[in-house]
Parts: sequence; structure tokens; C-alpha cells
Amino acid sequence: MSSDTLNVGFRSERGPILIALMVTTGLVAIDATILATAVPSIVKDIGGFSQFPWLFSIYLLAQAVSVPIYAKLSDVVGRKPIILIGVGLFLLGSVLCGLAWSMPALIAFRVVQGLGAGAVQPMAITIAGDIYTVAERAKTQGYLASVWAISSVVGPTLGGLFSQFLSWRWIFFVNVPLCILAMVLLVRVFHEDIEHRRHRVDYLGAALLTVSLSLLILAVLEGGQAWAWDSWQSIGAFALGAVLLVAFLFAERRAEEPVLPLWVFSRRLLLTTAFVSLGVGAVLIGLTSYVPTYLEGSLGTTPLVAGLALAMLTIGWPISASLSGRLYLRIGFRSTVLIGTALVVAGTIVLATFASTPGLVVVSLSCFLVGLGLGLVATPSLIAAQASVEWNERGVVTGANLFSRSIGSAVGVAIYGAIANAIFAATPSGEDSPAVVEAASGSVFLAVAITAVIVVGAALAMPRRRHATEPSSDVAPEPAAG
Repeated sequence: MSSDTLNVGFRSERGPILIALMVTTGLVAIDATILATAVPSIVKDIGGFSQFPWLFSIYLLAQAVSVPIYAKLSDVVGRKPIILIGVGLFLLGSVLCGLAWSMPALIAFRVVQGLGAGAVQPMAITIAGDIYTVAERAKTQGYLASVWAISSVVGPTLGGLFSQFLSWRWIFFVNVPLCILAMVLLVRVFHEDIEHRRHRVDYLGAALLTVSLSLLILAVLEGGQAWAWDSWQSIGAFALGAVLLVAFLFAERRAEEPVLPLWVFSRRLLLTTAFVSLGVGAVLIGLTSYVPTYLEGSLGTTPLVAGLALAMLTIGWPISASLSGRLYLRIGFRSTVLIGTALVVAGTIVLATFASTPGLVVVSLSCFLVGLGLGLVATPSLIAAQASVEWNERGVVTGANLFSRSIGSAVGVAIYGAIANAIFAATPSGEDSPAVVEAASGSVFLAVAITAVIVVGAALAMPRRRHATEPSSDVAPEPAAG
């Protein structure tokens, strides 16, 4: 590792802050993978098999709807208070989940965890955007992405060990020392100067955004699962959510300090990178949801082996993310993202093509290729958005980008689930042979490949040259793009 790399990373005065951000990000990253392996033990202990999918969907919902609110607040009161609130809520939720006495109680406490996660991840990325230049951010985002790669292996391993030798409750209690460590590091090493002035909190906008998005995301997540798409529950949730979303847009036009300023959707660069992030979320959820099922159902691999194959995706991501800075400084953000989308399309097409002839090596290499592509898509597109605005807008822009990724995951999981369920429904009752698993998974992989092609379209729509620049005191000069 070169001295320049170390200076960007851990040996500069910003190094302790980066370490604190990596520990904080690890809270959410480990939680994303540790729970799945413990579900059988949880159900055996407290029951509620039919309700356990809510452990994931309610967490995703709470996280998604809170991101824009935290992002706006961070531009008003600063990043540090918001990320500390997020870690505190995550700590409280983890303790409550570990003490849960029933499945409904555990589901309710996962809401608290999700509200904490909604602040942790976007704030970590925003803080990195604040303290590092455009040229340095790819390297630092690569460090943060590497936390997810490590967690993709550590999470399932810890979940299995706790469930088998201790208790499933420890998958939540393990967060306690990590949360305390993260809070101590943030308090000691991260300091920011905020110009304090009176602010008008957009309570109406926050309420309308939370309720409308909650209804819409719930309708997408549970449609075709908890209720039929044409049921009164589904139609009612979509209709009421849409009405409240329109009301939110009108409220934001009149708000003095809107929680989600509408200018975010009026700038071409921010709009196109949001669509790119939407596609990233959909591709990511498609592979993480169906690759393990595909390998276990078609090849009979163990959950651990299937998880390690999927981990190739999260190994490829930080490698390319950390190297993307060299590319976008030379050829621009747009061209870098286009190269990444080409790799994602190639990897997903290989998966879809060879689904009928499953092989562990092919799946692993495909996941690695997709991971390399996503690292060249997600990181440069986010940095392009961050680099186009001032400090007091960066939280909102980062939050909007990550919010788009969450929405992409929510919509993607519904679409892919509907495709798989339609194939299973067309087979004789109870038939879940390898051939059926291969057919369902192959169709999902094809849908993911189509999604990747759509992301190429969004990348092509990105502006070739960005005119806005950051203050010279805090960033390097920006090259022409594309």
C-alpha cells in the first residue's frame, strides 16, 4: 500500500474519524446478514413462523422512510448529533430485540433498530463526503464498502454460532459493545463547527412523507404475499399513499425549510444518479435474495457455501470502489458508471444464461463480476451527486441517493417475488424440485439482467460535464466528465 493511500486512509488526522465511521457502518452491515441464519431458532423459541418475514420488511420500511428526514436534519443541526442518535436508537432496539418475548414484540422492536439504521449508514457516507476531497472519496468509500464485504462472512458465521451454541438473543446483544465503541469513537474523534441559528422544523412534511412512503412501501413489500395485488388492502394502501404523497409535494412547495427540497429532483445530475441508485438497489436485492436459494435448491449446497458464493459480490464491490477514483478523475463520472453498468449487465446475463446448468464456480465468478461493476456504479454516482452541492445540501443529496437505493430494493423484491411465485404456482402443489428452483431463479436472474440494462439507460442520461463545483477549501478541482 502506497504512502498516498495511507495518507488518504488511516495515517492522516482524519484516520481516526474513518475508523469510527467503519465501526459505525459495521453495526448495520452485520445486522443485515446475521439475522437470517437465526430465524429457525427464533421461531422454535417464541413461535410466529407466519410472521417472521416482517422481521425484515418492517426493518427495511423504518430505515427507508427515515433516511430523508435524518438527511435534512443533518444539514440543519450537523452530522454528529444525527449519527449519535442513530447509534443510540440502534443500541436501544438491539437490547429490546434481545429481550423480546414474542414474535409481535420482536417485530415492534425491529422498528426501533430500523429507525437507528436510517441515520447510521447515510450519515457515515455524508461525513466521509465532508472530510475528504473528490479525489479521495473513492478510496474512503472503498474502505466503508469493505466493511460490508467482511460482514457478509462474519454475520452468517456469528448467527450460526450463537444460534447453535448460545442463544439467538446474542445476535442482538452482540451489538451492545459495538454500539458503545462506535459512540465513544465518534464523540472523541469527530468534531464539527455548526453555525447555530433558529430553524423551522417541517413537521407537516415529515409526517406526510413518513405515512405516505410507509403505505406505498408496505403495499409493494406485501402485495402478492400478505394479500393479493387486487385486494382492497393493496388498492387502498396504494391509493392513500399516492394521495398523501401528492399532499407532501404541495406541502414542500410552501415549507420554509422543507424536509426533502424539490430541487433535488429538478437537477439533471441528481435525478439521473438517483435513478442509477434505484437500479443498484433492485439488482442487489435480486441477487442477495435468490442466489443462495438457487444454489441450495439446485445443487444442494449448504447455507454457508451458498453464502460464501454470494460474498464474492461484496468482495468485488470494495475492490472496484476503492479504485474508481483513478477512473473518474481521468475519464469522468459518467464514463466510469457506464463501464460499471457494462460489467453488471455481463455478470447478470451469465447468471441467467447458465441458470439451467448450475455450477458453483460460474455463480461465484458472476457475483464477483457484478460486484466489480456495482463498485464502479454506486460509488462514483454518489460522489458525483455529493460533489455538485455545498455542505448544507450534501446531507439531503446523500440521503436522497440512498433512499432511492432502498426504494429500488423494496420494488425489486416485490417484482422478483411475483415472478418466482408465478412459476411456483404453475407447478403441481408441493413440487419444489431442482428443475423448478432453476426455472424460477433463472427467470429472476433474467429480470435482474433487464434491470441492469435499464440502469445503463440512466447512466447514459447523466450529464457529460458537471458545472457545479465544491468550495476550493474542501475539495480538489473537478475534471470534465465523460
